[in-house]
Amino acid sequence: MSEALPDFKLVRPETVDQAVAALGTHPNAQICAGGTDLIVNMRHGLATPETLIDLGGITDLKTITQDKAGLKIGAGVTLRELAENKAIAGAYAAIVQAANVVAGPSHREVATVGGNLCLDTRCQYYNQSHWWRKSNDFCLKYRGDTCHVAPNGDRCRAAFSGDLAPALIVHGAKVEIAGPDGIRYCDLADLYHEDGANHLTLNKDEIVIFVHVPPTDAVSTYDKIRVRGAIDFPLSGCAVACRTTPDGARQFTLATTGTNSRPVVVDIPDPLGTDDDADSYFAALEKLVQKGVSPQRTTTTAPHYRRLSVGALARRLAQNLTNTQA
Repeated sequence: MSEALPDFKLVRPETVDQAVAALGTHPNAQICAGGTDLIVNMRHGLATPETLIDLGGITDLKTITQDKAGLKIGAGVTLRELAENKAIAGAYAAIVQAANVVAGPSHREVATVGGNLCLDTRCQYYNQSHWWRKSNDFCLKYRGDTCHVAPNGDRCRAAFSGDLAPALIVHGAKVEIAGPDGIRYCDLADLYHEDGANHLTLNKDEIVIFVHVPPTDAVSTYDKIRVRGAIDFPLSGCAVACRTTPDGARQFTLATTGTNSRPVVVDIPDPLGTDDDADSYFAALEKLVQKGVSPQRTTTTAPHYRRLSVGALARRLAQNLTNTQA
């Protein structure tokens, strides 16, 4: 059962500089954009910020531009706006597809690109009511000293479940980050590391403000496995991009979500040559994905099922892209 929201102060900056300054000025402050995940966590007592810094008034972060340098997506762009952007749907299909399957229509109306990229990790032992967590002596991610998923380990195994990250990663996306020391850039894949309790590499006073995606000659797609056909977070998800080499071979790039505490980039070293046995190639690709991920007991669905499902999903998506290009 959800609880009442705790008391907090609301700050509404009009510029990125004001937002960064507010983060450094207010103790125990937290960024809020659409709030579709954060507000739920606050009601469950998982987040207790004294100050919420609402980025909704920063109009510069609500733009999508495309030019010779590629695609630039503001962190404040809503998922609905991204999903309905027909101008980029052809070249960056996986990105549009991923935005279109996040949660439900009412969530996508307010949920943002930056919020989905910085989505908190999830676990069946964490995303519960306060009394439920307290009865289990809490957990390593919140107020406890044991990860109930891996009790003998020293790291939280909560899973990252954002849909956009893998779709952007296979297109070589970088993020633009604002902080007290100015602007810095990093590959989107490097925004994350394998620790469910601290999965973002952002410093305390930093904010993701833009995503930069280079021009592409690849075709791409995204899909996910979930219990229900709408609303649910991915039990496993996969984005695939396929580029045709000058000699006609197909080179695949894959990234997954829902299986680890970060998005996982799966290395597919060899392309599918024109004379290769396609069935054997895609069977090997499926095995590489299964070996590359490490799902844990973070959902009510068995880890082994999630491992097999993401491998099968990757194989199907890669085959479909090949057939599309044939």
